[in-house]
Amino acid sequence: MSKTMKIMSKNFCFKSLLSIFILIYFFNISHSNPITAWDKAAQSVVSVLPTWPGYKKPGFGAPPGTAPEGTGIVISSLGHILTASHVVKKAKLIEIRDINGNKFIAKLILDDPNTDLAIIKAEIDIPPINISKDKPKIASSACLISNSFGLDLGITCGVVSAIGRKNTGFNKIENFVQTDAAANPGSSGGALVNKNGELIGMMSGIFTKNTDTNSGVNFAVSSELILKIIQLTIN
Repeated sequence: MSKTMKIMSKNFCFKSLLSIFILIYFFNISHSNPITAWDKAAQSVVSVLPTWPGYKKPGFGAPPGTAPEGTGIVISSLGHILTASHVVKKAKLIEIRDINGNKFIAKLILDDPNTDLAIIKAEIDIPPINISKDKPKIASSACLISNSFGLDLGITCGVVSAIGRKNTGFNKIENFVQTDAAANPGSSGGALVNKNGELIGMMSGIFTKNTDTNSGVNFAVSSELILKIIQLTIN
């Protein structure tokens, strides 16, 4: 083989390897980007609008430290929506608002204050979220899709800070995924998802001493516990 041919062959190999590395890089970026999490999960998340006793419409009368709105996660094609018990347990009327702004009446199906999980149901045609059956890895990416401060759906991202958190004082039965993804009043019931948009937890508590705003120590009920409660409900 001539010297020129050897140089051309080396250049070809180098360009081929470079192309492969570039493809792998962009593949990894596309599958770890928060945009992917949002695109796959956001349509399955709704805002929850409870009407509190003594008021005629949602958005008023919430107890101190509780947002007048919350968040919910569609978990079945029949319109079952997972949310936080403390968002809906005292509501005399429950409405939901989908990502497009459409509103629907919902009814309470299950309320379990011990885990802070509740299930409501509405006549909707919204695809359910994919629920992860695997425990998330510590330090893996995590994004929270929620109705923070009642401003409608948005996304914040961070990492999984810890798993299996118990004895935090929020609920009688606890199996939390801890995250530093920002959560605020209105985020309760929000979807904590992994990089693939799969549900790894439902936002339940914000750990703070002075205010109800985000301090970077937030707790979501694990998908492991969620699946147990859903199975009990089905049975």
